[in-house]
Amino acid sequence: MDRLVIEGGVALRGEARVSGSKNAALPILIATLLTDEDCILDNVPARLRDIRLTCRLLEALGKRVEAAGTRVVVRSDKPLKTRAPYDLVKQMRASVLVAGPLLARFGWVRVPIPGGCAIGMRPIDIHLKGFADLGARRTLDQGDIILDSPLRPGSVRFKFPSVGATENLMLAAAALPGLTVIRNAAREPEIEDLAAFLDSMGARVSGAGTPVVKVRGSQRLKGARHRVMADRIEAGTLMLAAAATGGDLMVSGVRPAHVRALTLKMRRAGAVVKESAAGLRVSMRGRPRPVSVATAPYPGFPTDLQAPWMAWMCLARGRSRVLENVFEKRFLHAAELARMGARIALLGRRAEIEGVERLSGAPVMASDLRGGAALLVAALAARGRTELARVYHVDRGYERVESKLRGVGARVRRVGR
Repeated sequence: MDRLVIEGGVALRGEARVSGSKNAALPILIATLLTDEDCILDNVPARLRDIRLTCRLLEALGKRVEAAGTRVVVRSDKPLKTRAPYDLVKQMRASVLVAGPLLARFGWVRVPIPGGCAIGMRPIDIHLKGFADLGARRTLDQGDIILDSPLRPGSVRFKFPSVGATENLMLAAAALPGLTVIRNAAREPEIEDLAAFLDSMGARVSGAGTPVVKVRGSQRLKGARHRVMADRIEAGTLMLAAAATGGDLMVSGVRPAHVRALTLKMRRAGAVVKESAAGLRVSMRGRPRPVSVATAPYPGFPTDLQAPWMAWMCLARGRSRVLENVFEKRFLHAAELARMGARIALLGRRAEIEGVERLSGAPVMASDLRGGAALLVAALAARGRTELARVYHVDRGYERVESKLRGVGARVRRVGR
């Protein structure tokens, strides 16, 4: 099993270009189930494990997927199936998104309860309630959710602005002739990117990026071409790595507005962050000031950057706090950071961090995707060697991470057992 070996203490300098967004690419890939025509997607991080799993899932459902570099072409190969295979769905939570397009097109779908990172239950009840509001009936059989009955356009109100549920209902609504209104919708930039793709297919989406999304669907959607947005979470991770190592790094390709919540906190902690049309330049000298954060849906502080932020705050001159409001089990990285010398006390959804002068390299292992990113940030800043095991978690969200980091001065290599 692969692991990363990091020799820490080297400041990151130069330019790192952000890859396409995994979180945007996944629902857009699944949206290709809405049409029998060809779809061409550019800027797809096609080497990521979750992207490869999604392509395999599409092929299992009847599509043909051709990937070359960052371009993915999805074609019709055979009649679509309406039962998703358990061996693929269990590995990735986003696979539940196939329910929306398949149910809307065929009136019946069977999807196993999905898997993913071990960061909490993340129930899909919000998805199911939304489908019920549009007329679906649901049953549970041997761990699979069966949804049937033709959907009709209507109005849906979420109890929480779930990104996945917003995407799933948008995907379904795009194939329903008439107007569907989604209230208390997620506002993430990835929602806007999905809306742009659905528009290019022939649906009409308005309000994406606001709490009320309106989708006027069409019974026949066409093929389309789309360029996936840059990955704001990868950008944020690189920004934090640059600051933690005392570096001077240009993070290019990302829209500064997409990481504004992080930028504001980093400036309060002492980092210099300069925005431009090309991206953001981050520089840092010395230890950061302690700054507390509380995660929240966009445009609040992203839960996906909570763990890398904690890694940086482990080096702060004083005490800071992290409050996790989105997932109930997202502090699994804290124990591994402690192996590197961090001082962290956990109190339910709150972490109290007492900064230390330096971290020390140690053998650690990733327990989830963003926790693995936190350990990587800490290892880059630490004195000595760190061996990061279970790096397959990191591979789910960061494409060619060791190559990209080596390109800006880091001493990191991948080894296999």
